[in-house]
Amino acid sequence: MSHNRSLLVTNCSQLVTLAGPPRPRIGAEMRELAIIPDGAMLVRNDRIAAVGTRAEIEPLAPQDTQVVEAQGRVVMPGFVDAHTHLIFAGNRSDEFEMRCAGATYQQISERGGGIRSTVRRTRAASEDDLVATGRKHARWFLSGGTTTVEAKSGYGLTVDDESKILRAIWRVSEATPLRCVPTFLGAHEIPEEFKSRPDDYVDLVVNEMLPRLVKENLVEFCDCFCEAKVFSVPQAEHVLTAAKQHGLGLRIHADQFTSGGAVELAARLGAKTADHLEQTTQESMNKMKQAGVQPVLLPASVYAIGSQKYAPARAMMEAGLPVVIATDFNPGSSPTTSMTMVLSLACTQMKMLPSEALTAATINAAYSLNRGHEIGSLEPGKIADFVLYDAEDYRELAYFFGIPRTAAVFAAGQEVDLGQLL
Repeated sequence: MSHNRSLLVTNCSQLVTLAGPPRPRIGAEMRELAIIPDGAMLVRNDRIAAVGTRAEIEPLAPQDTQVVEAQGRVVMPGFVDAHTHLIFAGNRSDEFEMRCAGATYQQISERGGGIRSTVRRTRAASEDDLVATGRKHARWFLSGGTTTVEAKSGYGLTVDDESKILRAIWRVSEATPLRCVPTFLGAHEIPEEFKSRPDDYVDLVVNEMLPRLVKENLVEFCDCFCEAKVFSVPQAEHVLTAAKQHGLGLRIHADQFTSGGAVELAARLGAKTADHLEQTTQESMNKMKQAGVQPVLLPASVYAIGSQKYAPARAMMEAGLPVVIATDFNPGSSPTTSMTMVLSLACTQMKMLPSEALTAATINAAYSLNRGHEIGSLEPGKIADFVLYDAEDYRELAYFFGIPRTAAVFAAGQEVDLGQLL
């Protein structure tokens, strides 16, 4: 925005602010959305200046303020999607058909499909190709009301290809209004050429990939897929310990298909998040609570692979964990960018209340990315990332599913021209 430009958003049926303590929300706090009925918000340049009722806020607006008439709609913070695989080449619609015919995700992977098939296509793609695809995906996210994503690498699995993916993530973040937080996931799968020597691949990740990506300043977090038949707990520990020494934040794919020590590792190393957690135990939840690890639940990937076993969200909230929900957008197990679909799954399959799901998809997600002081709620001083929805009540976002409800999206105080992103 130009110098000192102001924007007034007014006539909101509900201004869902999520104002509250400056930390992730737990327990009953996850149901407290700090909604202002008949609300209004004043934005100055890219930041929120004031929120309140129309009667309070309208008189504060300077003469030349641009007015956004919400027409009795819900206005909310942009969704923060804390687990995505934004950049990849091709898709796996062929494997989707195989799963529909009865093959399991693991069986397809053993036949050379799965992550490795996307790796082959992504290695073959140029950086410009990946940026073009990433821009398309950014448009999908923004048009659904998501303004920030965590974006993982992990479909390159060579030093150069991981670097290429992370550079593409940066370029998409610069070229679109979608804010991207880059995560290195070199330990996503053991590539074909290292199939018989997984420890050698782990050494490559630790000794070559990590130092180079940190030196190139391309990455903020490091993740690892810790699971039987992928990376063992000792291998994951080797990768994440090295990442920690490089000053990166830690995340881990844990307890997705089996429960085997990954959560304990996350707790031991002080990871920011443990993601998936469909098979996790009460004991693991207690360890996460003690260590301050946030659970990131991915119900769309459970749905898309045809599993019935969703993560125990209610038990986690009862254990006092600040739950996050995310799409896990990826070509294999969760081909969706729709956070409203994830809200629906969280409510219907994990029995979260609409308010809890919304907290998990905004402010708690922002804290899991070390961005809670900047985004995830509509409070004075924060970046003005907000969305107008064709709804009068925020609960409609989880209740109506599979229907685009976004009326307008604003990133850093500027309306996103969704048509222009084409």
